[in-house]
Amino acid sequence: MAWVLLLVAALFEVGWAVGLKYTEGFTKFWPSVLTILAMVISMGLLAAAVRTIPVGTGYAVWTGIGAAGTALLGIVLFAEPVSAWRIVCLLLIVAGVVGLKFSVS
Repeated sequence: MAWVLLLVAALFEVGWAVGLKYTEGFTKFWPSVLTILAMVISMGLLAAAVRTIPVGTGYAVWTGIGAAGTALLGIVLFAEPVSAWRIVCLLLIVAGVVGLKFSVS
C-alpha cells in the first residue's frame, strides 16, 4: 500500500509542478489554489508512504517520477525541446526509479 501512496504522491507532484506554469507566478487565483492543493496532497502522501518505505528510497522515487513526468508533460503541453539525449536521460531516471523499487523488499 505504501508504494501505491508513493505513486499517487508522485503523480500529484507532477500535477503541482506543471500547475506552476499555469499560475503565472501565483497571479492566477484558481490555478494557484489547485497547485497549492496538489502540493499539500503530494507531501502528505509522501509522508504517509515513508512511514513504511525507507525515506531515501521514497524521496528518490518521488522526485524521479516527478521530474520525469514533469519533463514529459513539458514536451507534450508546452512544446519544450525534445532530443534523443533528453529522452535517453528521462529513460535513465525511470530506470533508476524502477531499480530503487526493486531494491527494497
